Amino acid sequence: MTLKEASMGILEKVDMAAHRVLVVDDEEDLLELIRYNLSKEGFQVHCVASGEEAISKARSLLPDVVLLDLMLPAVDGLSVCKTLKSDPQTQRIPIIMLTAKTAESDVVSGLEIGADDYITKPFSPRVLLARMRAILRRKSSTVLDEDPSTIRVHELVIHPGRHEVLLRSQPVELTFTEFRLLQFLARKPGWAFSRSQIVDAVKGEDYPVTERSVDVQVAGLRKKLGDLGHYIETVRGVGYRFKE
Repeated sequence: MTLKEASMGILEKVDMAAHRVLVVDDEEDLLELIRYNLSKEGFQVHCVASGEEAISKARSLLPDVVLLDLMLPAVDGLSVCKTLKSDPQTQRIPIIMLTAKTAESDVVSGLEIGADDYITKPFSPRVLLARMRAILRRKSSTVLDEDPSTIRVHELVIHPGRHEVLLRSQPVELTFTEFRLLQFLARKPGWAFSRSQIVDAVKGEDYPVTERSVDVQVAGLRKKLGDLGHYIETVRGVGYRFKE
């Protein structure tokens, strides 16, 4: 048996209670049906009924998978998908589209902007579970080697899974908020982010993050990075960016 086969066998046994699922649909009956079936299998299920709620909840919850209806009021599912896949904080979250539409163009549009799979309504709960488990296996199988989300930029290495930052191979002690801030900026070198965008991404637990306190966090982070602190650049009138 190969290492990959052995690891896949272990992953099959992963306790699904560890997985958070965000379900987005404006049909209350369907939400309850999905909640019931997924909860019975041990998933932690969170439900919202609008696109606006979906974006906000995804950023705060950071679920392991999103089940997203395309036909939503105001902000539709395709817009939600595009927003989540363009946000460094949520772009790696797998999205399965739920749609009553059968037109190929709708499915193609969703897949082209980053959705990982789709299911056409009505669907069997067993099919839904099978699709979700397949998505989660693909997501988890990448742990065989280095975490693919590891960020290497300049002389920094950021390991999100281990919550570890190495500067020239030496560990840097950061608070939760400092780590999230550095991770957020370093994922998109050269991109300028406003303070409000940083607040939304960081949501500090060890420090009450506000637009004003972002400046305090950046100052502390620069100090801990020593002579590489200048890689966090101030963008006048906007916010901050990580040097490209």
